Amino acid sequence: MCCNVEKNEMFEELGQYIDSLPKGEEAAKKEGALIGVLHRAQGIFGYLPEEVQAFVAKKLRIPLSKVYGVVTFYSFFTTEPRGENVINVCMGTACFVRGAADVLAACERELGIKNGETSEDMKFTLGSLRCVGACGLAPVVTVNDKVYGHCTADDMKQILAEYK
Repeated sequence: MCCNVEKNEMFEELGQYIDSLPKGEEAAKKEGALIGVLHRAQGIFGYLPEEVQAFVAKKLRIPLSKVYGVVTFYSFFTTEPRGENVINVCMGTACFVRGAADVLAACERELGIKNGETSEDMKFTLGSLRCVGACGLAPVVTVNDKVYGHCTADDMKQILAEYK
C-alpha cells in the first residue's frame, strides 16, 4: 500500500510539473519540452518504465512512440532501475588506448557485476560511455556526477570503496 501511495505522489509531482508548462497558443511548445520532462520524470522515478512514458505521452498529447524514441535514443535515459551509484567507464578512443578496458574489467571484478548490470542490492550500476569529453584525463571514470581522471585498474578498488 505504501509503495502505491508513494508512486501516486510521484505521478502527481510529474503531472504538476507538466501542467506548469505553457498552455493555450503555446501548447505546441510542450512537444519541445519532452526532453526536459523526461529528465524531470527520471529524477522523480529513477528510471523511465513504460507506464511513466505513457503518462508523459498522454499529458503532453504526443504519441507514445515519440516518447519511447527519445528515451531509447539518448543514453542518459534508462528504462531499467539503476543503482544508488552509477559508475561509467569512458571507452572513447583516448581512454581506450590508455587502458579503459582494464579499468572496466577491474570494476566488474570489484563489484561482481558485468558492464550494463546493476548489483542485486541496488547499490551499483556499471556502464560504459563512448566519450565523456575529458580526453586529457584519460582514462576517465564517472561515479554519479563525480569525474575521476587518469584511472588505472589498481585505482578502482579505492575509488569504489568510497561508495560502499
